[in-house]
Amino acid sequence: MAVPAAAGLLANAAQDSAPSATSSRTRIEPFDYQGVRLLNSRWLQQIQENRAYYLSLTNDDILKGFRAAAGAPAPGTTLGGWCERDTSPIFGQWLSGMARLSKATGDSELHDKGSYLLTEFAKTVKPDGNCGMQHYAWEKLCCGLVDMHLYGGHQEAIPLLEKVTDYASKTFAHQNVAASRAPHMPFSGSPGEWYTLAENLYRAYQATGNPKFKTFAEVWLYPAYWNKFADTAAPADAYGLHAYSHVNTFSSAAMHYEVSGDATTLRILRNAYDWLQRTQCYATGGYGPDERLLAPDGSLGKALESRQSTFEAVCGSWAGFKLSRYLMRFTGEARYGDWMERLLYNGVGAALPLTGRGRNFYYADYRVGGGMKVYRYDNFTCCAGSLIQCLADYHNLIYYKDSAGLYVNLYVPSEVTWSHPGGDVKIRHETEYPLEETSTLTLDMAQTTEFPLRFRVPEWVSGMSIQVNGTPANVTCTPGSWATLVRTWKGGDRVEVRIPLRFRYQPVDQQHPNRAAIVRGPVVMAMDFSFLESLFRAPDNDDDLNKALTLDARQVVRDSPPPGPAVFQVRGTDGRPLTRRVRPYFSFGENFPYAMYIDTKAWPANMW
Repeated sequence: MAVPAAAGLLANAAQDSAPSATSSRTRIEPFDYQGVRLLNSRWLQQIQENRAYYLSLTNDDILKGFRAAAGAPAPGTTLGGWCERDTSPIFGQWLSGMARLSKATGDSELHDKGSYLLTEFAKTVKPDGNCGMQHYAWEKLCCGLVDMHLYGGHQEAIPLLEKVTDYASKTFAHQNVAASRAPHMPFSGSPGEWYTLAENLYRAYQATGNPKFKTFAEVWLYPAYWNKFADTAAPADAYGLHAYSHVNTFSSAAMHYEVSGDATTLRILRNAYDWLQRTQCYATGGYGPDERLLAPDGSLGKALESRQSTFEAVCGSWAGFKLSRYLMRFTGEARYGDWMERLLYNGVGAALPLTGRGRNFYYADYRVGGGMKVYRYDNFTCCAGSLIQCLADYHNLIYYKDSAGLYVNLYVPSEVTWSHPGGDVKIRHETEYPLEETSTLTLDMAQTTEFPLRFRVPEWVSGMSIQVNGTPANVTCTPGSWATLVRTWKGGDRVEVRIPLRFRYQPVDQQHPNRAAIVRGPVVMAMDFSFLESLFRAPDNDDDLNKALTLDARQVVRDSPPPGPAVFQVRGTDGRPLTRRVRPYFSFGENFPYAMYIDTKAWPANMW
């Protein structure tokens, strides 16, 4: 293929001598949806609640539009919303999520549902490979078919993918117009989001070795945007474009690096990640108000004055999970776990569950005047598709491994079984983090084994400590790195990790130093905002903030979310306790008002 030359990047993509499809650039790797089991927690409950919803959708309803278009009997009822004609906008995501989640949990019911849907869908594809989808939906289908092959063990998945790829390669428009921030121009390019297609085509190439997938992947490379990050983490003109898809396109760049080994592409990924963290992300890890990447000129903070559509929470989390996971795998660096953690607790992990006839959580609301979690007005949107993929990914973010050691990336109640050369190692990870400070890991193994056990030290932490069997470990806990314990382990060994949790202000951007969220550890806090009382005076600094907020043991207040851990009492300007409280943003349910970002120098604002 011919790739436009630009600033020393991708100009030689056509000459890449790609390694075999099974090779990798991996330094450390996740457990690939096996060997990790979640224990009881909010995150497991979120998975179970939404799993039940997906299973409640009848196969006939999901397949109705495809069958009708093929002239086959089509019982059932259309799902409506984005899926009024058929479920193509999210069908591939559902196949992907069902394959991954059933592999991670051993859920035969979910596996069988995904397998049936694929088999029946295949019957509706025309003999020439026309599946009735264009770029946006087809990219998701490609992901679903790859995952049904890798994780669902479905023998029909790859032959079907070859068939639909043959058709797409002959018929798809590929003018590949870059996205534009100009008024009335497509901010997701033309055809829409074409620059996301390469990722799963490269994955298909890796899974099969079939060069047709690699060849078609290279049609969709995006040097016009990627090259902006080739030599800098502060590009002058990378903003104004569709946020989710332009984060998601870096997963295509990641797979280009995986296959080609192009060092410049890895540099692009690093620079893009740093740019996103420094200029685009709110304290939650969310980004893209009004679905736009913003100029680093104070627009991020300014958007909080008017935009309810602060963050496309579920799809945006999915793109962030993937980019972080690729970078951690390629580099082995702990710092990429911080974005995973923030998005787990404050992004998709704070989303409302699917309900009703496809009512789904789409936009998170961080406005300074107060926000509220509400359902999207139209049903079965893209976030109803990416949700199940995110939930499956919970299992793939907690632990990493290499040939010698085990890495603890997230502090989530779970068990992991690791096949070590010296024998299987099972670890039970018990914790109430991020609401409480301590995590305890207990090792179970048949024989003593020496290996390094590494723990991610969050970049924001101060004073993290580790004990082994009740004795302080002589280990350095440098923020943004791995704290490493190398010893001969035996069954029954217990490791206690303490991560101090303090309140801090996190300003939204440099131009708004006093417009800040209150953060405790990795968790963004929000204030109950439904009470008719004066506002509290924002403390001047982090030390005063930690003195002003105290654990609240009161009973439930009328119209308030239920009490629970990490709920803190707020004091008014006269020092007396107010009815309102500060609690984790993720604990707020539908339609309960909260304040996340506050102008610290403007409070209190007495209006009577």
